[in-house]
Amino acid sequence: MKILVSGGCGYIGAHTLVDLIDNGFEVLSVDDNSRSKANMLNGVAKITGKQVQNYAINLCDWTKTAQIFAEHSDIKGIIHFAAYKSVPESVKKPLLYYQNNLNALLNILKAVKQFGIPYFVFSSSCSVYGNASTLPVTEQTPLQAAESPYAQTKQMGEQIIQNFAKTHHSKHILLRYFNPVGAHASAHIGEVQEKPENLVPYITQTAIGKRTSLSVFGNDYPTRDGSCIRDYIHVMDVAHAHTKALQYLIKQAQTQVCEIFNLGTGNGVSVLEAIHAFETVSQQSLNYHIGPRRPGDVVAVYADNTKAKTVLGWQPQRSLNEMMASAWKWELAMQKKAKQIICD
Repeated sequence: MKILVSGGCGYIGAHTLVDLIDNGFEVLSVDDNSRSKANMLNGVAKITGKQVQNYAINLCDWTKTAQIFAEHSDIKGIIHFAAYKSVPESVKKPLLYYQNNLNALLNILKAVKQFGIPYFVFSSSCSVYGNASTLPVTEQTPLQAAESPYAQTKQMGEQIIQNFAKTHHSKHILLRYFNPVGAHASAHIGEVQEKPENLVPYITQTAIGKRTSLSVFGNDYPTRDGSCIRDYIHVMDVAHAHTKALQYLIKQAQTQVCEIFNLGTGNGVSVLEAIHAFETVSQQSLNYHIGPRRPGDVVAVYADNTKAKTVLGWQPQRSLNEMMASAWKWELAMQKKAKQIICD
């Protein structure tokens, strides 16, 4: 079965391509590489032995988007990752985020309708919960006000899909990720952030010397050590959930036209605890300091993942230490590759 993965050159998208291929799916990627690296697909090829075809177009262009589906009439499913995802940038440039994230989604759904695509999986986020009043959050937890325009595009995207699903025969799943981290065990693919905004790339870049220090955004939150609490989950566990979601849809096991699943470990880990976990597995001492709070950050959020476990048969496999070890291995691999390029 052929699956189109939008944002396939991105962090989660590339790892999902690997998992889909490992489970017998044929895949295509569409990614304009404005926020990703095209050579990520070379890493996918090293792991899987398959070179994935990528269409370097912006999904906000309907004509070019439609051409892909016209060329591949056998596409049966879409996994939609492609979106801008920086919380701080979205606070500074809200219109950019509404225009890109929502228009790309609208065009993809237009393709679902026009070309009769039966299965659709959407990359959502735990940011849709806002500052939840109770933890852990379940899929039924009422959504609070979005803390950033990025989070609001995910809330709006979910609502658009739910409304669309009521009027169309296709089946839809919304996957609410918590905090994907780490890299493939081979270190052929991982997270690339030249200017890191997520915690773990910031940690690894500080440890390897790309950054002089690490900022912890606030230590005065009402948490056990004053730093924000998140649910960190290995990116390959997140990737495998997409395969499980597609298999669930293909089996026609879905009882609703649109279902929601949390993808997290169920464990809340503070920023400072994550830093200490990295220091333990890497044997590196991090130069970090406490800075001011960052606009758009929620205090704490972690998942109740019972539904994904029981309905999809999905189970996160990797520990926090494994997440940090794989992220460090990837950072070291990137450094080695950069030195080889300089020498060549």
